[in-house]
Amino acid sequence: MDLLEYQVKEWFGKIGIPVLPSQRIDHPTELKRLKISYPIVLKSQVYAGGRAKAGGVRFVETTIDAIAAAQNIFNLPVFGELPSVLLAEAKYSTEQELYLAVVLDTAVCRPILLGCTEADIEWESAGEKMQHVVVEQEFSPFYARRLALKMGLQGALMQSVSDVVQKMYQLFVEKDLDLVEINPLGVNASSQVMALNGNVSINERAIGRHSEIAEMAKKIVTRHSIVEVNSILGDWDGIGLQGKIGILGNGAGSVMATLDLVANAGGKPGVCLNLRHASPINTSPTTLKYRLENALKNLATDKTIQVILINFLANIPQTEDVVEAIDNFVEHHKNELKQQVSRSNGGRNRRDNHFPCLVVRLAGSEFTTARKYLATLKTQAEAPIEVMENLDEAITEAVRITKLPIYRKGT
Repeated sequence: MDLLEYQVKEWFGKIGIPVLPSQRIDHPTELKRLKISYPIVLKSQVYAGGRAKAGGVRFVETTIDAIAAAQNIFNLPVFGELPSVLLAEAKYSTEQELYLAVVLDTAVCRPILLGCTEADIEWESAGEKMQHVVVEQEFSPFYARRLALKMGLQGALMQSVSDVVQKMYQLFVEKDLDLVEINPLGVNASSQVMALNGNVSINERAIGRHSEIAEMAKKIVTRHSIVEVNSILGDWDGIGLQGKIGILGNGAGSVMATLDLVANAGGKPGVCLNLRHASPINTSPTTLKYRLENALKNLATDKTIQVILINFLANIPQTEDVVEAIDNFVEHHKNELKQQVSRSNGGRNRRDNHFPCLVVRLAGSEFTTARKYLATLKTQAEAPIEVMENLDEAITEAVRITKLPIYRKGT
């Protein structure tokens, strides 16, 4: 589960990481009672990335300009996601911007400290510029100083960055996090540092151990219900957008990456669900087959969803469950259609018999047999299910289907 920036800044401030004066804005008129001095920056609070390029970050110098900018940002979707909250923050002048992170590396099963003297680093070249330190034993300030030294920092700046890294690690451990990231960490002319933006990813299995985080999870579910996806999301671990392509995956990172790729390909992501675990606020055990069957059923009830894109990587212990769940879903709707046609004396209305197209991406040799079988299935319209191994091809096909004339007309 990821937090919005204003929530991250609240955690940073409580643990001692330097943050700017800021204020949560739920409605443009609240800017008339702003408690921080101008000039300020208004930031759209969305989970999707790329908000600055989309126009979701605005610098303003007066109340009138701030209200006008806020009205625009509240109505500006970022990859299909509309903000329900803005963050108003004091402006900060930087001489340098750094990147810092504490992340759980599942390959070595240890936390890793990351640092770079460039904030907007291209991840293709990150290996050359990103410094890292593996926390091999009990954490001590030594690890933070070692990272700062590897970044080439000296003097007061080295000490300031080391202090921030220590606080980040403290937050990482206290809250059972998978990631704490500051991007960028601003450095002003006096070598003072400030967390200008931050990201936090909470380990879903740890949510039940923290009452504060569990309450935040419930509010996130409530927030998504505001955009009329409550009947679909319920207590699911997912994001409710209003596009045409529903996304199912077996990992939060995989789902978010698929969402971004769909948006970059010109598609409109809809409800996105992570099926790796049960709901973060529901401790009842469930199987992947059960979660997949229910997710397919729920997405099929949303008349805006035209394509269900399934993206599963080859780390599922029982691949036959995936095949059985999809097979049952298709057969159920074919039987349902036959009954409806029989009751209507052979006539049918496509609006009343909504059935989204299925595009299934199964990656890995473990899915070879599953791909072959699923490719033989036919939907109620006798259209084959699109099954492939390459993710880019699956996304291209999903986007292509939504742009067919029958969908553009909304019939």
